[in-house]
Amino acid sequence: MAQHTERNDSTSQDDRRLDRRSFLTKTALAGTATLIPMGGLLAASSKWQGREGHISEGDAAILRFLAAAEILETDAWQQYNELANGNPDYMAALQNIDGDMPTYVSQNTEDELTHFTFLNAFLRSQHKQPVSLEAFRTLPSSSATGAQNTKRLTNLMHLNVDTSWYTRYRSDLNPDFGDMPPQIVTITDRPGIPLHDGYTANQIQAIANTGAFHFAMIEQGGSSLYDVMANNAESSLALRVIASIGGTEVAHFNIWNDKAGDCPAVDSGDGLVFPDLHANSTFIANQVMPKPCKFISASLPVCSIIRPTSLRLAGATAAVHFLTDTGLFHGQSRAFFNTMLELAAAADSAMHGPNQP
Repeated sequence: MAQHTERNDSTSQDDRRLDRRSFLTKTALAGTATLIPMGGLLAASSKWQGREGHISEGDAAILRFLAAAEILETDAWQQYNELANGNPDYMAALQNIDGDMPTYVSQNTEDELTHFTFLNAFLRSQHKQPVSLEAFRTLPSSSATGAQNTKRLTNLMHLNVDTSWYTRYRSDLNPDFGDMPPQIVTITDRPGIPLHDGYTANQIQAIANTGAFHFAMIEQGGSSLYDVMANNAESSLALRVIASIGGTEVAHFNIWNDKAGDCPAVDSGDGLVFPDLHANSTFIANQVMPKPCKFISASLPVCSIIRPTSLRLAGATAAVHFLTDTGLFHGQSRAFFNTMLELAAAADSAMHGPNQP
């Protein structure tokens, strides 16, 4: 999820914009995360504990933030899944991109659910506090056919989708070196899901295209976040957990990177225009393998990698600020933001070895 945004959207000016200093003060942390009681700890296997030992408090802080991130991802994907497979017009628009889109949305949703469930169970097995965000489930659902009438943690109705991942991975640009990949399409304050029924064909296609670009935006950010957190891990056991789950984030991104390249050109009629991506000779639509770029040092040969991977651009705190700017938490409380930033600060502080840039 973590990713530097190269765009100054109006969201960043909103009074919900996060204050990096305020969250560090104790008095601002009244709405801390709900920590699940330690009763009923899972009995960990003596075999793997004997081989890999117990995790440190720093490792627990990393895994706790990742669990919170996966809870939020699950909430967003559940909304997409309900409509991708329960709203005929939205389903058809996604299938205009690729016939497998609704099925892959379901698979991605299931993966994220297993991630946070496992991470919390693993923390319990290590006698560490897991995390719950249920106290912040207050946001409204869509009223479109297929959506469940329940409260949400995330908001897919006012998205500012950063599409620079598309140009970044189709070029030699790396934000870690100060490169600023351009947006391939400007998506500001737009829904990624239908909010109601009765859209025109162009409108629902533009919503589906927005969702498709948002799918990839979320998963490429997760790829970078897990990479950074793996570098911070102290124990081999925590590293094993982070690297293993992080690999699926990369797999998710590869799928959605491929699918987004096939979004059809469409004009929503109210200001959102998707170009013909296959007509662009600079950023090739079917270039789904990451183009090589600078890595570690500009004096070294270019390398095909995940990027960015710096703590500054892809760490836990960067992830919270980025997702806030993209509108995913539109309408959430100050207590929610304080909670996420507290968890992020603890994860970013769990450094192992030299500090990252």
